[in-house]
Amino acid sequence: MVAEENPPVPGLAETLAPGLRRILAPNPSPMTFWGTNTYLLGTRDIAVIDPGPEDPVHLEAILAALPAGARVSHIIVTHAHLDHAPLARPLARATGAPVLGFGDATAGRSAVMTALAKSGLGGGGKGVDRGFSPDVLLADGATLETADWRLTALHTPGHMGNHICLAWGDALFSGDHVMGWASSLVSPPDGDLTDFMASCTRLAAHPWHRFYPGHGAPIETPGARLDWLISHRLSREAEILAGLTSGPLTAAALAARIYHDVPPALLPAARRNVFAHLVDLTGRGRVAPLSVLGIDETFSLVAGS
Repeated sequence: MVAEENPPVPGLAETLAPGLRRILAPNPSPMTFWGTNTYLLGTRDIAVIDPGPEDPVHLEAILAALPAGARVSHIIVTHAHLDHAPLARPLARATGAPVLGFGDATAGRSAVMTALAKSGLGGGGKGVDRGFSPDVLLADGATLETADWRLTALHTPGHMGNHICLAWGDALFSGDHVMGWASSLVSPPDGDLTDFMASCTRLAAHPWHRFYPGHGAPIETPGARLDWLISHRLSREAEILAGLTSGPLTAAALAARIYHDVPPALLPAARRNVFAHLVDLTGRGRVAPLSVLGIDETFSLVAGS
């Protein structure tokens, strides 16, 4: 990973590679680290990747960073969280460029997550831009090309069902699927751990040179980072299975046991993370809810699993 000891200056366009600049949005938080990375790709036809939260100051920073004679030709949103998507529509009105994405906030959601949402389970963690609706849908494998850049959309659900990464040669705009400063949030029903692990495995099959994430510094060792993400999730799974050997427990009880060293204020997020694993383990036949699948349900090991 690039060793950036200090955060970039919000609003300042910084060159990361020939034809690529980053503008940091002024929205730092425990969930967004320094803030959202907005990427400007190209020199004449500019693709704006993840315009960020609806903030007029950030909008002006993007417009001011356009070179003389250049135009915004594409506005691409990796996923419909509030720190990535809302500025897309104001930017489209200001530039006339279309908004592109995999789909609305529920697109790509698995059947089990759709059922959980219908049962009343609300989202946790990052807020969702429920009004996000792209002008152009980017299916998995769709390609965008101008005179000086070419992008291929990769549907990578997990952090969110409509999440896409964007391949730029041997580099990847990884959105919130892979970041260097923290593991990705996977919070049902918007996040799906089964999908997340499958997307990690898919990305790990390619020899990427660099990742440009939605938050934090560029990742210079993408393969190693993916290996860490996968092993981290597998180790958490092992802790959950070990915790259930003494008898059935809820996600909250498991979180209290496993995350015994975290501040109490963070336990609700830990409970969400444990529940994501329990849903995945249920689908794989390793554990089962004593009644219906839900975040407050008690889970037990499946004999012989």
